[in-house]
Amino acid sequence: MATKDLTTAEFQQTLEDNDILLIDFWADWCGPCKQFAPIYEEVSEQHPEVTFAKVDTEAEQELAAAANISSIPTLMAFREKVLVFSQPGALNADQLNEVITAVKGLDMGEVHKQVAEQDQGDSQES
Repeated sequence: MATKDLTTAEFQQTLEDNDILLIDFWADWCGPCKQFAPIYEEVSEQHPEVTFAKVDTEAEQELAAAANISSIPTLMAFREKVLVFSQPGALNADQLNEVITAVKGLDMGEVHKQVAEQDQGDSQES
Protein backbone atom coordinates (compact mmCIF):
# COMPACT_ATOMS: atom_id res chain seq x y z
CA MET A 1 0.00 0.00 0.00
CA ALA A 2 1.40 3.36 -0.96
CA THR A 3 1.44 6.26 1.47
CA LYS A 4 -1.47 8.66 1.61
CA ASP A 5 -1.41 12.36 2.30
CA LEU A 6 -3.38 13.10 5.44
CA THR A 7 -5.20 16.33 6.19
CA THR A 8 -6.69 17.67 9.40
CA ALA A 9 -10.17 17.00 8.02
CA GLU A 10 -9.38 13.34 7.31
CA PHE A 11 -7.37 12.56 10.43
CA GLN A 12 -10.12 11.35 12.78
CA GLN A 13 -11.83 9.17 10.15
CA THR A 14 -8.48 7.67 9.08
CA LEU A 15 -7.69 6.90 12.71
CA GLU A 16 -11.11 5.27 13.19
CA ASP A 17 -10.91 3.20 9.99
CA ASN A 18 -7.46 1.65 10.44
CA ASP A 19 -6.19 -0.84 13.02
CA ILE A 20 -2.57 0.28 12.55
CA LEU A 21 -1.80 3.78 11.31
CA LEU A 22 1.72 5.18 10.85
CA ILE A 23 2.10 8.90 10.24
CA ASP A 24 5.21 10.66 8.98
CA PHE A 25 5.16 14.38 9.82
CA TRP A 26 7.44 16.15 7.32
CA ALA A 27 8.06 19.37 5.39
CA ASP A 28 9.41 20.02 1.91
CA TRP A 29 12.36 22.11 3.18
CA CYS A 30 13.53 19.38 5.61
CA GLY A 31 16.58 17.44 4.38
CA PRO A 32 16.19 14.45 6.76
CA CYS A 33 12.49 14.28 5.76
CA LYS A 34 13.49 13.97 2.11
CA GLN A 35 15.98 11.20 3.00
CA PHE A 36 13.34 9.33 5.00
CA ALA A 37 10.55 9.61 2.38
CA PRO A 38 11.75 6.85 0.00
CA ILE A 39 12.43 4.51 2.94
CA TYR A 40 8.92 5.13 4.30
CA GLU A 41 7.43 4.52 0.84
CA GLU A 42 9.46 1.33 0.30
CA VAL A 43 8.55 -0.14 3.69
CA SER A 44 4.88 0.73 3.11
CA GLU A 45 4.90 -1.64 0.13
CA GLN A 46 6.04 -4.48 2.42
CA HIS A 47 3.17 -4.03 4.90
CA PRO A 48 -0.17 -3.79 3.07
CA GLU A 49 -2.06 -4.39 6.32
CA VAL A 50 -0.69 -1.13 7.79
CA THR A 51 -1.88 2.32 6.72
CA PHE A 52 1.02 4.68 6.00
CA ALA A 53 0.14 8.37 5.98
CA LYS A 54 2.13 11.56 5.58
CA VAL A 55 1.35 14.98 7.02
CA ASP A 56 2.93 18.03 5.43
CA THR A 57 3.47 20.19 8.52
CA GLU A 58 3.51 23.37 6.41
CA ALA A 59 0.15 22.68 4.77
CA GLU A 60 -1.43 21.09 7.87
CA GLN A 61 -0.18 23.37 10.65
CA GLU A 62 -3.29 22.78 12.77
CA LEU A 63 -2.78 19.01 12.73
CA ALA A 64 0.95 19.35 13.42
CA ALA A 65 0.20 21.63 16.38
CA ALA A 66 -2.47 19.24 17.72
CA ALA A 67 0.10 16.42 17.54
CA ASN A 68 2.67 18.59 19.36
CA ILE A 69 5.18 18.25 16.54
CA SER A 70 8.31 20.21 17.45
CA SER A 71 10.86 18.39 15.29
CA ILE A 72 10.62 16.77 11.88
CA PRO A 73 10.56 14.19 10.63
CA THR A 74 8.47 12.70 13.41
CA LEU A 75 6.97 9.23 13.13
CA MET A 76 3.84 8.35 15.07
CA ALA A 77 2.19 4.94 15.25
CA PHE A 78 -1.39 4.35 16.34
CA ARG A 79 -2.95 0.98 17.03
CA GLU A 80 -6.67 0.69 17.72
CA LYS A 81 -6.82 4.52 17.95
CA VAL A 82 -4.13 4.64 20.68
CA LEU A 83 -0.83 6.46 20.15
CA VAL A 84 1.72 3.72 20.87
CA PHE A 85 4.89 5.23 19.37
CA SER A 86 6.17 8.74 18.70
CA GLN A 87 9.74 9.62 17.84
CA PRO A 88 11.43 12.46 15.98
CA GLY A 89 14.23 11.69 13.54
CA ALA A 90 14.62 9.71 10.36
CA LEU A 91 14.80 5.92 10.63
CA ASN A 92 16.43 3.44 8.30
CA ALA A 93 14.39 0.59 6.81
CA ASP A 94 15.44 -1.92 9.49
CA GLN A 95 14.48 0.46 12.29
CA LEU A 96 11.12 1.24 10.67
CA ASN A 97 10.41 -2.48 10.25
CA GLU A 98 11.30 -3.00 13.93
CA VAL A 99 8.76 -0.33 14.94
CA ILE A 100 6.08 -1.98 12.80
CA THR A 101 6.85 -5.43 14.25
CA ALA A 102 6.70 -4.03 17.79
CA VAL A 103 3.38 -2.26 17.13
CA LYS A 104 1.90 -5.43 15.64
CA GLY A 105 3.10 -7.43 18.66
CA LEU A 106 1.53 -5.22 21.31
CA ASP A 107 -0.97 -6.76 23.71
CA MET A 108 -3.72 -4.26 23.03
CA GLY A 109 -5.85 -5.54 25.90
CA GLU A 110 -3.04 -4.48 28.23
CA VAL A 111 -2.54 -1.18 26.39
CA HIS A 112 -6.25 -0.30 26.64
CA LYS A 113 -6.18 -1.22 30.34
CA GLN A 114 -3.20 1.11 30.92
CA VAL A 115 -4.92 3.91 29.00
CA ALA A 116 -8.09 3.46 31.09
CA GLU A 117 -6.04 3.53 34.30
CA GLN A 118 -4.24 6.67 33.12
CA ASP A 119 -7.55 8.33 32.23
CA GLN A 120 -8.98 7.38 35.61
CA GLY A 121 -5.92 8.79 37.39
CA ASP A 122 -6.15 12.02 35.38
CA SER A 123 -9.84 12.48 36.23
CA GLN A 124 -9.17 11.90 39.96
CA GLU A 125 -6.52 14.64 39.92
CA SER A 126 -8.95 17.18 38.45
